[in-house]
Amino acid sequence: MAKFRRAETGMTLAEHLAELRHRFLIMAIAIAVFGVLGFIFYPNILKLLQDPYCSAVPGHCKFLVTNPLDGLTLRVKIAFFGGFLVSSPIILWQMWRFVTPGLKARERRYIIPFVTASLVFFSAGIVLAYFSFGHAIHFLKSIGGSTLMTEYNPNQYLTLFLLMMFIFGLMFLFPVVLVALELARVITPSQLLRGWRYAVIAIVIAAAVFTPSGDPLSMGALAVPLIIFYFLAIGVGKLLHR
Repeated sequence: MAKFRRAETGMTLAEHLAELRHRFLIMAIAIAVFGVLGFIFYPNILKLLQDPYCSAVPGHCKFLVTNPLDGLTLRVKIAFFGGFLVSSPIILWQMWRFVTPGLKARERRYIIPFVTASLVFFSAGIVLAYFSFGHAIHFLKSIGGSTLMTEYNPNQYLTLFLLMMFIFGLMFLFPVVLVALELARVITPSQLLRGWRYAVIAIVIAAAVFTPSGDPLSMGALAVPLIIFYFLAIGVGKLLHR
């Protein structure tokens, strides 16, 4: 099995697995290094993540801790997420470097633009989720009624917040995936244009299903950009096929 050689890369299966292990090792080290920094700068990061809560509930945005381990759990969670987020350029680059040997020379020239676009769109999704989360908290607080006293558990709050940012970031990679499929000729811009009505319906449904907070504003904040990105991907696909 070790002598089996992939025709498209010129690498044996053992070499391919060794390369995969090498890329994963670099990504793990990057996450660990930036995670340690996140652990050190935890107070600053926590304040940044708490700001949407404080904007939605001014003067009453303290967290309620009921478990002695909640503080440690929160700090570790923030450290891991911070490490993953800051090291995302390294992660994406290592992923692309792993698949590069299997690409043709024409396809390799798109690596840097695709990595850059992935970072930009992923970051844009995170930023949008961050600024939408205050409205989500306000909606969730108001829908329960004015008699409820708001004091959130920090771990539950953070889990919802990070999940929302992660989902928005992933969903914002939608146009990058579409353009990649167009370049691979799996789909064509004409096919996407003909099916735009079904795509819009699917996007709205996906936004409703995958928005963790479930509030209308966050769903709209996710759905509207994705619809715009859909038509943008069609335009980019047409330009690339000229």
